[in-house]
Amino acid sequence: QVTLEESGGGLVQPGGSLRLSCVATTEIFNELDIGWFRQAPGKEREFVAVSSWSGVTASYADSAKDRFRVSRDFAKNGVYLEMNSLKPEDTAVYYCAAGRHFSPQAGSYDYWGHGTQVTVSS
Repeated sequence: QVTLEESGGGLVQPGGSLRLSCVATTEIFNELDIGWFRQAPGKEREFVAVSSWSGVTASYADSAKDRFRVSRDFAKNGVYLEMNSLKPEDTAVYYCAAGRHFSPQAGSYDYWGHGTQVTVSS
């Protein structure tokens, strides 16, 4: 069993930045691909980014390219999503998920965190 905990969400003005964290309590986390997803009110959950288990490869949704960056810290069992140039349409609950498939599909992930709220507003 892998328990994931997200943090780092909050209220930020348009153009601002946030760094989300996803930390697990087990080292097996470092063997798993980690995806970031988000869900806005009234919308379906959507893919944001994914980091391969090695941390070497990452993939991003078109909406996140050039603005978001995912990284890993193996010593801390952590994966981070750095978000820059935030827009109001980035407002959503952000979730991290762990699995053994490097995929943008939510169904490919076995473990999910409870999410952290990101609100972009002036």
